[in-house]
Amino acid sequence: MLAELHVENFGLMEAVRLSFGQGLTVFTGETGAGKSMLIDALGVLLGGRASADLIRHGEAQARIEGVFEDLAPEYIRRLEEEGYPVEEGQLFLYREINTSGKNICRVQGRTIPLTLYRSLCLGLVDIHGQIEHLSLFRTETHRDLLDALGGLQDDVILVNKAAKAYQAILRKERELSISEEERQKREEILRYQIEEIAQVNPLPGEEGELTLEKKRLSNAERITSLISDAYVALYEGSAGKLAAFDLLGQTRKALQELARLDEAFNGFEQIESIYYATEDLADQVRVYRDNFEFEPGRLDQIEERLIQLNRLRKYGTSLEDILEKREKMIQELDQITHVQEQFESIYKEKKTTRQTYDTVAKLLSQKRLEIAARIEKGLTLELADLSLERSRFEVRFTPNEEPTSGGAELVEFYFSANMGEPPKPLAKVASGGEMSRLMLALKSLLAKVESVGTFIFDEVDSGVGGRTIHKVGEKLAKIAQNKQVFCITHAAQVAAFADVHYGIIKEVNGDRTRTQVESLSESDRLEELSRMLGGGEVEITRKHAQELWERSRVRQ
Repeated sequence: MLAELHVENFGLMEAVRLSFGQGLTVFTGETGAGKSMLIDALGVLLGGRASADLIRHGEAQARIEGVFEDLAPEYIRRLEEEGYPVEEGQLFLYREINTSGKNICRVQGRTIPLTLYRSLCLGLVDIHGQIEHLSLFRTETHRDLLDALGGLQDDVILVNKAAKAYQAILRKERELSISEEERQKREEILRYQIEEIAQVNPLPGEEGELTLEKKRLSNAERITSLISDAYVALYEGSAGKLAAFDLLGQTRKALQELARLDEAFNGFEQIESIYYATEDLADQVRVYRDNFEFEPGRLDQIEERLIQLNRLRKYGTSLEDILEKREKMIQELDQITHVQEQFESIYKEKKTTRQTYDTVAKLLSQKRLEIAARIEKGLTLELADLSLERSRFEVRFTPNEEPTSGGAELVEFYFSANMGEPPKPLAKVASGGEMSRLMLALKSLLAKVESVGTFIFDEVDSGVGGRTIHKVGEKLAKIAQNKQVFCITHAAQVAAFADVHYGIIKEVNGDRTRTQVESLSESDRLEELSRMLGGGEVEITRKHAQELWERSRVRQ
């Protein structure tokens, strides 16, 4: 149930704060006062599409807050599973729209992405607007509505899962069912490519190692010269010139004598470390020099090997990619050469998955038939309450030939408003007023099984007049006995049934226009009902309004 709604700088609404309870609440006002704007704000709060155009002119942002109470147990469990537990039985929603285009969504005070926000809002409110009349004209919506009325969503999930598994097997079967000629051609290509890679026999990391060796061998002469020069300078020395090691030896000897004569000198250990480190370095240089050799023709071998590896680039950007591609080709070749065995395996899987689908789909079909019979009977009674006593409503099924998501049949609603006329597809026979009443009747049935606590009707009385409009008011009041119901209406006959009545007024203050939402007292309600009746003498409309008021009180 929606307990509180705060709207700020949304459209013409500068600051609106409303508190609600159970029962039927109506909103009325002059055309253009902003009645539907309130429903738009609630739609945005529930995750609907929002844009900067909705922000009040001259303001930087619009804010909408809602507090919900008396939530359904299954909805509370869903919130807890997502990590947003209900606090003191209340759910807090917040939506902010900025001129920059940025949207801020909060649940229980925590900012979350819009997609998650929308999913958490599902199941809170059922909004019915005039556009929903059009949805009944679309045959593809009928099956979903039937399932919703019957609470068959879990059964549909099982059927969809089974259908998905069966269709996956069919795709696998089609992939294998290529012609024999194409299969042989593909087999020849795979064998050639696998053999080409196998002949080169690339090894992981080989290319990098060869590139380094190529660089070393390409500079062999210069390397030999450098290492020889380094060893001479470090250890051997040259004519008339001592090596670094010999010079360090002389220095070491002098510092050793110095340390013996003057104990205050402490640099001997440092020269000692340098002396032996130089000896180790000279030894490393010698070993490298003695071991540096290259086989004549080795450079040509490396060049040829790199050319071979480069030819495999068409299979991948690196040797690792090429080897991975080879494994995949081997697997594909294995599949092609063992296709008959795979067909036998697929046949068994196909049979098993089809049996699974048929089992769950048959159970869903049986439940749908039972629900359809109950809906047909229930709608007959509901439509009779709305002055369509002679109407007929039928749910017809058309079998699907193959397993598909949604079940083994299509569903279409048929309707006849007049005795003697056979039912025809809904889109071909129902007028606007009849569609309004039919939708209201369906919502009345849905209210009995739906866990949603709040129903909103935006001008559900559109196209309905005469005595029938009283029936619409009665039906809304009846739904409101177990649900929280909001209704925007132009009909005084509907508004008279409300437990709470809000007037929506557009006023001009200075150079700004704003929409106000005010709770009406009993006397204010009579005045508003009189205005809505319109025309004629004031006393007559007031008397009519009083009669409507008294009659609605008795029927409630």
